[in-house]
Amino acid sequence: MLSVVIITLNEEKNILRCLESVQEVADEIVVVDSGSTDQTHRIAEEVGVQWIEHPFGGHIEQKNFAMQQARFDWVLSLDADEALEVSLKEEILAEKAKGFVGAYRFRRLNNYCGQWIRHGTWYPDKRIRLVDRRKAAWGGRNPHDELRPHPDVNVTEFRGHILHYTLADLEAHLKQINYFSTLAAQSKFESGAKFSWAQLLLNPTWRFLKEYVIKGGFRDGYMGFQIAVMAGYAGFLRYAKLRALWKDSRKNESAKLP
Repeated sequence: MLSVVIITLNEEKNILRCLESVQEVADEIVVVDSGSTDQTHRIAEEVGVQWIEHPFGGHIEQKNFAMQQARFDWVLSLDADEALEVSLKEEILAEKAKGFVGAYRFRRLNNYCGQWIRHGTWYPDKRIRLVDRRKAAWGGRNPHDELRPHPDVNVTEFRGHILHYTLADLEAHLKQINYFSTLAAQSKFESGAKFSWAQLLLNPTWRFLKEYVIKGGFRDGYMGFQIAVMAGYAGFLRYAKLRALWKDSRKNESAKLP
């Protein structure tokens, strides 16, 4: 038996595609929502899911909570803007018929501004998503979560793709970068990571070169270039915001002195 778990927040544009893609493989679909104000709930109810509302405490925390709400121990975790490719569904069903063993890694194919991205760091974008929840947990550092099976668990890789409809336009990408860079900077600050000018100057340059040249992002044409530029910008914002946090911290400490 297989539970599919999905976390949501205002996903009315994506949720139906995601839910329809998993109906053949799922014995249960669990949606954990953190306060949607659009039509996400109505759409999910029409398909038929277990709907749970839970305050958002971070990507890792929310996904671990969602996984524990499943009735079955074998869990496939997806984001609302993802869907299973037809060939991937067939692979999952075949494995399910034999009996799931270990954990399963998927390749993600990302759709960016209407174009499928097949190069750079965005492909094959491998992610473990199907596990025995008794032998795995979400970890990493918010917002960059990853599903981690126990060290003794063997991982099998599927050939089919998770189709990831990631960002519809440049404005959405800018909004995401601003959001994620704030979370990343806060996480670094809380862990005690110090700001350095070397990181501020070198990280954006390295991220651009890695994305566009080393990993071959140039093969995706203009969109490959845009992704690389935005990767560099994201690196800059992360360290610029870290600098601002330390500056504010020192200012607050000084204000407390007699």
